[in-house]
Amino acid sequence: MPKTIVGVMGVGEATPLEIQTAYELGAGIARSGWVVLSGGRNVGVMDAVSRGAKSCGGLTIGILPHQNSAMSDAIDIPIITDMGNARNNINVLSSQAIVTCGMGAGTASEIALALKAKKSVILLGAESIAQTFWRSLDPERVSIAATVEEALCQLKAILAAQK
Repeated sequence: MPKTIVGVMGVGEATPLEIQTAYELGAGIARSGWVVLSGGRNVGVMDAVSRGAKSCGGLTIGILPHQNSAMSDAIDIPIITDMGNARNNINVLSSQAIVTCGMGAGTASEIALALKAKKSVILLGAESIAQTFWRSLDPERVSIAATVEEALCQLKAILAAQK
């Protein structure tokens, strides 16, 4: 039976709060027995979520944009795409559900790709303008979570409904 893969998408230039949130999210995903998939680089949300997962013995996958990308030390399975930002579609299509932490152009593209692919997206700690915009596009697939605990509860419900 395949492992459940949760994609965590977020900004490379993350705030300290976004880094802490991503770390806690990665730990929670690992404690739930799921695999963390991220952009794999050694910065921001990508690094923090992978480190959080590793702190609890979790498995991490990094979808890297280029051969010379600086990879997080917390990545177990690197997948080097040499596709730059086009790798965002791989991130989304390889995940059963997506959680975002922070918002930038890359994260926004991943949310859009996820919605086009009919994947569920949880916006963790998103600003109200982002919440309103994304929910206006697909209110059934976009969920809002204020805390890591809320995001993990929503993930459990989303993943259970997929089985």
